[in-house]
Amino acid sequence: MASAAEELDVDGVKVRLTSPDKVYYPKLGKNGTKRKLVEYYLAVARGPMLDALRDRPTHLQRFPDGIDGEEIYQKRVPQKHPDYLETCRVTFPSGRTADALKVTHPSAIVWAAQMGTITLHPWQVRCPDTEHPDELRIDLDPQPGTGFREASTIACDVLKPLLDELGLVGYPKTSGGRGVHVFLRIKTDWDFIAVRRAGIALAREVERRAPDAVTTSWWKEERGRRLFIDYNQNARDRTFASAYSARKTPIATVSTPLSWEELADADPDDYTIATVPERVARQADPWADIDAKAQSIDVLLDMVQADEERGLGDMPYPPSYPKMPGEPPRVQPSKKVAANWGDDGNRVKGD
Repeated sequence: MASAAEELDVDGVKVRLTSPDKVYYPKLGKNGTKRKLVEYYLAVARGPMLDALRDRPTHLQRFPDGIDGEEIYQKRVPQKHPDYLETCRVTFPSGRTADALKVTHPSAIVWAAQMGTITLHPWQVRCPDTEHPDELRIDLDPQPGTGFREASTIACDVLKPLLDELGLVGYPKTSGGRGVHVFLRIKTDWDFIAVRRAGIALAREVERRAPDAVTTSWWKEERGRRLFIDYNQNARDRTFASAYSARKTPIATVSTPLSWEELADADPDDYTIATVPERVARQADPWADIDAKAQSIDVLLDMVQADEERGLGDMPYPPSYPKMPGEPPRVQPSKKVAANWGDDGNRVKGD
């Protein structure tokens, strides 16, 4: 029999909680129920998680029947939704638009959990200006044969010193899995195209400094046992798990902000919905000053220019995007026949 519905008071807003005893994380049993997930989000939504999500259009990675059930990646807020929710209009690469969840109050985060959301995925913009990112995001994504230790080592020993040289400040967090994310707060003076190119230039320099450990190749066949820096995470409509989001892992890990010193020795499995609330309660948020100063990416755009002078232009976009100006051919290197492609990166039509 389904457990009775309840009503939660979330800072003055009534949020309905249904089926609180439904198990979302089977390995955790009674400690992995919907109630436990909602309690986790209640613990972090009033502080650092709200700061990370505030005014951002946010997509929802939902598992209404638990992590072993169907996954729903929801970009639009349902037409019938509680009056306390706010929305924000976003434009996708296709040109279509949607009203996404705009997080302005802890109740929005708790409502998302009530809807079976495990992970919240915010855009790198803030409403109402959804055309100019205020974050540059670096995704150190382990490939087969590599893992979190390799990602944290590259982050601490290569990326952090490079950022220091450039006069930039990055804020790391665990991905909740094997990867590492680093965010830079930036001025909203540039569009998605410029910020993505800045991210590519930064990724290429990390690759130059650690070529045996890092790759920027979009094509899996070229990556080998190296970390992939997913530069396309700075493109329009690409999202990361937010800081303090739970993840779809058997032990309910959390994408957790860390100091650089903590990252060097961290184990991502230490940060879960059971342990992170105490961490948040007893110590300062490592990202507390991320909004203190919006940084310029001019130094990275200078690197873009230097790369172009070396003959290094743009890189492929995800397959769902329209063909972009200056983009190279979107074809696996092993399948590319040079005669079939023009200098502009477009396929040459036969007679």
